[in-house]
Formats: sequence, C-alpha cells, structure tokens
Amino acid sequence: MKRVNAILSLGSNEGDRLTYLQNALMEIEEKTGTILSIASVYETASWGFNAPPFLNTCVSIETHLLPLDLLKQCVRIEENNGRIRNKSTHYQSRTLDVDILFYDNKIIKKEGLSIPHPNLHERQFVLDPLVEIAPSKVHPVFHKTAIDLQQECEDTGDCNPIESSLVFPSVFALKKYHHIVVEGTIGSGKTTLSEMLAHDLNAKLILERFADNPFLPKFYKNPERYSFPLEMSFLADRFQQFSEHLAQLDLFHEGFVADYHISKSLIFAKATLGNDEFQLYRNLFAMMTKDLKAPDLYIYLMQTPDQLLRNIKKRGRSYEKNIQELYLKNIHQGYMEYLKIHSDWNVIKVDCSDLDYVERSADYRQLLQRIANQL
Repeated sequence: MKRVNAILSLGSNEGDRLTYLQNALMEIEEKTGTILSIASVYETASWGFNAPPFLNTCVSIETHLLPLDLLKQCVRIEENNGRIRNKSTHYQSRTLDVDILFYDNKIIKKEGLSIPHPNLHERQFVLDPLVEIAPSKVHPVFHKTAIDLQQECEDTGDCNPIESSLVFPSVFALKKYHHIVVEGTIGSGKTTLSEMLAHDLNAKLILERFADNPFLPKFYKNPERYSFPLEMSFLADRFQQFSEHLAQLDLFHEGFVADYHISKSLIFAKATLGNDEFQLYRNLFAMMTKDLKAPDLYIYLMQTPDQLLRNIKKRGRSYEKNIQELYLKNIHQGYMEYLKIHSDWNVIKVDCSDLDYVERSADYRQLLQRIANQL
C-alpha cells in the first residue's frame, strides 16, 4: 500500500525515561516506517493518578502499515521496552507508552483502536509537542487545528520542555564516533553537512579556514605560479588547526566534526603541482603528519561534476568562477586513489547528487539514513 503520515505520542515515567523514549524511536523507524520529525521532550506531572512525572513527546512518521498493524507494532515496541500490562482499568506507571494520535486524516473506531486518539484534545502534554511538529494538523472530528485545540485545552498541569533532546535514529548511530570527518570535492556540500552533524551530535565544529588564505584567489587566476605556495600555506594552516583541536579536551561537546582532513592537502597538491614540487611536498607532508591519528569515521560525499559546478556557481565565490570540470574530476580521482591506499580507515562513500539537504530537511534525513545503512 502507499505510505501515509501518522503521528504518535510517546511517554515514560519509569526507569531511565529518556533512554526508553530514544529506544522507542529506534524501533519505530525499524518496524513502522520513516521518522519525519521529532518534537522536544516535555516533563509533566502524571495525568489522572499519583505517580512520578512523565517525559512526553510526539513524532511524525511515514508508514506503509495499516492502522491495526501499526497498533500491533506500537504494542510490541512497548513490550520490548519493559511495559507490563495487566487487567486494571486504572492509570499506571509505565516504562513506555506509544499511542497513535492520527493516521492520515482517517476516523477509525474499532475494538481496541480509536483514531484520532479520543483524549488528545484534553491533554496539554500531548498538544504541546504536537503543535511543535504539526501546528496546522486538522482534527478530522473537531475540524480544528492542533493550535486551536492547544489554545482551548483546559488542562492546567505544568508541561515544561527539558534541555535534553531525542535524536533521529540515523543520527544516534553516529554518536559513538568522536572524530568525524566530512570530505568531498569542491562544491559537494561538506561544510553544510558538517554544520548539521555537529549541531545534532552536540559535537565541536571544525571548519577549514580557506577564506583567510591570500594565495587562493591568485591561484585560480594563475595556477602555475601560485600552486606551490598555496598548497604549502594550506598544509601549514591545516596542520596547526588540526593539532590544536586534537590536543584539546572539550568538556562541553561530545567529540568533533570537521569539514576536512589534513590528507586533502596531499590530494589537492597532487592535482596542482608538478612532479618535482609534489615529491618535495609529499616528503614534508609525511614528516608533519606521521603521528596524527586517523578519524573514527570518514564520510566522503559524491556528486556529479554538473551538480558540483551548479553548487559552486550558486554560492557565488568570485575566485571559484573559473573552476573547470576536468579539475573537479582530477580532485575526485585523487580522493579515490588516496582512500584506496588507506583501506584500514572507516570510510563511507555516499552519493548525494540527488539530494538537496540544504533546502529540504527530508533530504538531510535521507542522507543520514544512507550513511547509517552503511554503518
């Protein structure tokens, strides 16, 4: 069947509540479909009974499952996370609660299943995260938007967002890597992806300082004259920046993400220098980098030459306007040859030529999923 949108409500008030919610997301994506958006996590007093406070959130998914099949998977996910049900009709504490709020725009009333959820309009801890991810969602029974329902809700219980957040399962798969490098040919989008990953992983962001290099505009005008001083200045700056960040212990970030690896110096130098200059350069590179460790994860972004040129033109850097397709192909080939030598590195090559993860958040999630699939 075709894929439809559904919105789920998640809650937990027993044990490691945040971990149970994150575990639920992992299983939701594995068993039900693709997670489109995740709301903040809200803490609220137990509703309808006296118990420890809950953590609650909402997620929007795209699923191929029929409503009853989706319900079965939600119950299974609860059970997998320690939810124990009994025949009591009273509210009870639970490690995990997964409810279906909406299934497309359907109205469903069957034994054990009522969609939209019959109590969602009465509960602030449902409406606050719902409004965050789907403010214009129209309730098919009341014909009111989520914002309307939120404003009309008479629930006066405190519902406060917490500082900790949940992450997409594909992002969670990257959390164990503390030194991530994103590489690619000029215009591949490595800086943008690095910024996004650093934000989602709470990692320190390291960006190449190419804008401050006085030789770069000169090189693009006269490559033969300025290639060696350009490559030497890049090598010196990259080595200094890389060494400084690797030596620092940052207590406020979980690792770091960089939009380059110092090895790119060798790759670009091979594409721009003559044989004699490159041999000298390679010797200097080997001496400077012999003690540097390999990254935990090396992500190489691949795009077609046509797309690279469009990206370069779009960002409008004057000194890049004369870059030729052949030069981009040579750089790409240089990366492939270098990575073949370093087969012991943890390298993921991902084609993103059909994705616009700058403008479309869904494409960003698709790119993360492609990375996660290779992990």
